Amino acid sequence: MPSRPNKIALFIDGPNLHATARTLGFDIDYRRLRYEFEGRGELLRAFYYTYLIEGQTNYVVKPLIDWLDYNGYTVVTKTTKEFFDGNGRRHTKGKMEIELTVDAMEMAEQIDEMVLFSGDGDYRSLIKAIQRRGVRVTVVSTISSRPSMIADDLRRQADVFTDLLTLKPHIIRTLPN
Repeated sequence: MPSRPNKIALFIDGPNLHATARTLGFDIDYRRLRYEFEGRGELLRAFYYTYLIEGQTNYVVKPLIDWLDYNGYTVVTKTTKEFFDGNGRRHTKGKMEIELTVDAMEMAEQIDEMVLFSGDGDYRSLIKAIQRRGVRVTVVSTISSRPSMIADDLRRQADVFTDLLTLKPHIIRTLPN
């Protein structure tokens, strides 16, 4: 009797993954990324989380999220506020941890493996909770940069750690000839 395919869900912290890939010197081809994980099992969902700055048209992120939305990704956006601190430095306030955590907890009963694309140590508690439900957790980030882009406790909590650099040949965006 054939075994059932591994049911997978991807949870992509967009700004974190973008920064990690940039640090490693490449851009991600999100079509190739989907194909890579579709080849590893039954990909039930690929979530992509990012924020938009209130009152600004983000010419860089908007085409990407539109493309992702039309090409099989579930895009979750959040509008952030921009503010200036006491020294006049501009900051944005907005994180996607809560949205990603809620979606992951809701998917936990339907999947065998959660793949988290982030190095943010704030996700350690989420990983522990997902593991208690019998779901294997793979975290994708990098230790190949200096400093590394992943919190050590997050890497240790994961069932599997995959360095983004090892995925590079499979997911790098190449320019057409």
